[in-house]
Parts: sequence; structure tokens; C-alpha cells
Amino acid sequence: MPRPEIPRPVRGTQDMLGETADRFARVVETFDRVRRLYGFRRVEVPVIEQTQVFARSIGESTDVVSKEMYSFEDRGGEGVTLRPEFTAGICRAYLTEGWQQHAPLKVATHGPVFRYERPQKGRYRQFHQIDAEVLGAAEPQADVELLAMADQLLHDLRIADGVTLKLNTLGDAATRGAWRDALVAHFEMHRDALSEDSVSRLAKNPLRILDSKDSRDRPVADAAPGIDDHLTSEAGAFFEAVTKGLDAAGVRWERDARLVRGLDYYRHTAFEFVTDRLGAQGTVLAGGRYDGLVEALGGPATPSVGWAAGIERLGMLTDTANPEMRFAVVSDDPMLDAKVLKSIALMREAGLVVDTPYRATPKKQIEAARKAGVDAVVFVRPDDVRVSSSQNTTFSGSVLDLAVARALQTRVEGLVDSTGA
Repeated sequence: MPRPEIPRPVRGTQDMLGETADRFARVVETFDRVRRLYGFRRVEVPVIEQTQVFARSIGESTDVVSKEMYSFEDRGGEGVTLRPEFTAGICRAYLTEGWQQHAPLKVATHGPVFRYERPQKGRYRQFHQIDAEVLGAAEPQADVELLAMADQLLHDLRIADGVTLKLNTLGDAATRGAWRDALVAHFEMHRDALSEDSVSRLAKNPLRILDSKDSRDRPVADAAPGIDDHLTSEAGAFFEAVTKGLDAAGVRWERDARLVRGLDYYRHTAFEFVTDRLGAQGTVLAGGRYDGLVEALGGPATPSVGWAAGIERLGMLTDTANPEMRFAVVSDDPMLDAKVLKSIALMREAGLVVDTPYRATPKKQIEAARKAGVDAVVFVRPDDVRVSSSQNTTFSGSVLDLAVARALQTRVEGLVDSTGA
């Protein structure tokens, strides 16, 4: 009977092992530590939501809703969608779960998101994001804290070099309305020079023309009126408070007056952390203030701000070096197997990483350990414990006790540092 054909992975998904999985885990672990430092509470929201949650929040005229969402009817005939981002689901939960009582609410999460688009380097149809939001805070200090948190995350991941914070203001409702009218008038004057996509956006989403990548649109977009000419004094004061706060917090930034968000519920701060180290996919973290989103979902006016970042993209920028030393413990005497297991337990209790080579003989165990890339092999013998890395070190004692296990880490790390092994 022929073997069945091996199933292939769904296009745009990924399996992770080894270095890729380690990079992924490092991003998540660092994010979880940093969000606790800033007092952000962990939150979980469903992977699947009613389609209207995203249609209202992301905007039906956007490519995400019209072309990229995984939407379908379930067996009950209800329209549902796999989440393409986190913010809308968090805002829905804020309303339906009574989280308004905790406002201002600082929450953070991470997990898979789904968009049907052409897979390429750093972009998948199922990918993963980290996300941080502050709901119910109208003060510019919330924007500053979120940006400082993002900046610290990038520094703690050691990827801040070569990453630039681009910052802009979208103003308040009065500012945005006046600027939108000026943009529509400008684009209408040059309608014949615009691409088909930009012409279709002109009625519903004219701000999106400003960041069009179509070469036909660039001359018209580059000559469009700027927001500063329409900025109210209140909006100007808000933006000044954000920039002064970032300066005081030591967060470096650059003004990008063409950085926009197309939907009407966005207000005030918009930002992106960008790099040239990922080719065309240059944005590593982005967000802004969305004071009208909760209201668009049927709730009360709720000033809010947040950001998200792709875990895969951040992982591509991280260092591959593993900061932890890894050990294997073996013995050439089967009578010492119990002592080997006890030594392993004590080493792990002391916080040391120990791999177990599943092989029958000591020689094969050592070969397996070396192949797995351990930093040092610990040999348990009747009267001592010997560590083999770049040179041999012997600790007395027939069984490794906790004090010796702790000393082992210090001694061997010092040995490797001094020898360059």
C-alpha cells in the first residue's frame, strides 16, 4: 500500500525550531518583563470576533478589511473573522466586560494575528504581534509612557541602533477636519494625475493618498498642504507636551509631518519606529492615539492610545547569541546513574541549563551533547565532578551539592570568558 502524501503547511504560515524559535521567545520574554516594569496588565482576547468589530474599527474602505481579512460564516450563519490586529478586540472587551471601571486601563498582550496577503520575508499570513494599549486616558503623558516603553523594549532587545522614532500629530477633530478639507481640494485639482487607487480613496479616505507608494501619486502627495497650517492651539499644545515629555525621558525622535493614519477616529499622536535593516519592510513598531475608536464601536467617548509590533520582525533584528550557558551531565559508570540524575536536579535548582543526551553509552552521550552545542560537559565520577570545556576543572565531592552547583556556574563562566571558548 503506498504511503499517503505528507500534508504541506498552509501558505504563509511557519514552523519554528532552534534559532528562529529562540529569537521569538526572546522578544516575548523581554516584552513581558518590560510591560510589568511599566505597570501594564496582561490581557487575553479571543482570536475570533464578529466581523463587524473589525469592519467598524479598521474601516471598510481599507485594504485590510476589503482584501486581507479571514472572514467567513460559522455554522450558525454568523459572520466571524480571525483577528487581523489586537486593538479592536481589546476595545470590544473594554465595553462588553465592564473594564471601564478600571480606566485608565493599561493592558498588554501578544499572540497570532491573520491577514491574507502575499507572503514575503518578515511577513506571513499567520504572524504574531505584541501589543500595548492605554484606554481612558486623554493626557499626553499616556502617549509619552507608551513611547518610552517601546523605546526601552528596543534597547533591552539590543536592536535600538539603527531604529528611528518617526513622530507626527494628527491634531484634534477641528484640526483634522480642516486639514482633510484642504487635502480634498488639493487632490481634486490634480485628480487626473492620481492613480486609480488614490482616486477611489479621495471620497472616503483622502489622508491615505499621502503615504501612497505609487510613483504617479508622489508629486501630488508631496505638494499637498501640511497639517501644521491647520493645527489648533489646543492640538499644538498637546503635541508639544508629548515632544517635551519624550525629551525629558531621553527618547530620541524625529518629526515626520507626512506620517498619517487614514481613519477619522485617530487623533493627535501618530508614530512609527523604522529601520533600514529589514529592506522594504522598514516599520518595526507603530501606533498612535485613537480617541474615537471605542465610540465607533458603540461605546462612550474614550480617549485611548496604543501600539503594536510584529514579533517576527523584531526577532529578525535580535542577536542570535544565547546568553545562557548550557551543560550536559554524563558518567562512564552505569552504577553512578542515580548520582548523575541527582547532579542534574541540583544544577537545575541552581538555575543552570542542563541538556540530557538520550544515548546508551557515555561516548555517544558526549557526542550527542557536543552536537547539540552545549558549552561544557560535566562528568560525574565516584569521588569528584569534572567539567570539560576549553580545559578541565575538577570539583571534589562524590555528589554535586547545591553550593557546588552554584560555584560551577561562576567557575565555568569565568573560564569561558578568560579563554574565549
